[in-house]
Amino acid sequence: MKKIGNIKKENVMTVAALLAACAIGISGGTLAYLTDHEEVKNEFVVGKVDIEEEEPDYHPDEDGKTSDIVPGQEIPKNPLLKNVGENDAFVYMDVSIPIAQVVTADDNGNRLNNGEAQETELFSLENLQLSGEEQMDGWNLMYQKKSGDYMVYVYNYDSILKPGESTKPLFTSVKFANIIEGQLDQAQLEIPVRSYAIQTVNTSDGKGSVREQATQAWEKYYNQNSGQEGAATAGLN
Repeated sequence: MKKIGNIKKENVMTVAALLAACAIGISGGTLAYLTDHEEVKNEFVVGKVDIEEEEPDYHPDEDGKTSDIVPGQEIPKNPLLKNVGENDAFVYMDVSIPIAQVVTADDNGNRLNNGEAQETELFSLENLQLSGEEQMDGWNLMYQKKSGDYMVYVYNYDSILKPGESTKPLFTSVKFANIIEGQLDQAQLEIPVRSYAIQTVNTSDGKGSVREQATQAWEKYYNQNSGQEGAATAGLN
C-alpha cells in the first residue's frame, strides 16, 4: 500500500510540475495568432475573332471554275459571312473586278464608244445589299480603288456581328459585261472575294455609328498588316 501511495504521490507531483512548466511557458512566451489565407487565381482567356465565308447559291464546276460563260450572262453568287469566333467583330469584304480594254455593246446590240475599245469592268455586282439611312443592317461601300488590272470595292457591314450571327449576302449574282465576241475567248477571269474580321474592342474610339467605328478599325488593320499575310487588297490612302 505504501508503494502504491508513493506512485500516486509521484504522479501527482509530476503532473503538477508539468502544469507549472506550461504556466511558465505561457507567461514568458508569445501567443500565436489564429490566421488563415486564401489565394485567388485570376485566369485570363484570350478571345478569338474568326469568320467563315459562305456562298450558298454559287455552284462552280468540279474544278472550281464556271466555264463557257457568254456576254451578258448572270451567274448566281451570294457571299456572306458568319461569325464563328468568340468575340463581337466588325466585318468586311473586298471584291476585285477584272478590267480590260474591250469593245462593248448595249442591250440592243449597238456598239458603245463609237465601237472603240475602252477600259471596262468585266463583271458587275447585281442586287447589292446596301444599307441606307433607315436600314443599317446591310453593307456599306467604304471606298473603291484601282489596283493593277482590278477595280477593288471594299465594303463594311453596318452592324456589329456577334458570335453565331451571319450577315446578309453582299450581292446575289455577278453579270458578265456585254462585250463584242472574239476579244476574250478562252480567257480565264477571276473575281477574288476576300473577307476580314476585326475585334470591336479597342480598335476605335467607340464613338459615332458602327460605320464610323468600323472605318477607324479598318485604317488600323490596314496599317498593321500592310505587307503581311492577310493584308487588305487596297488601302484608304
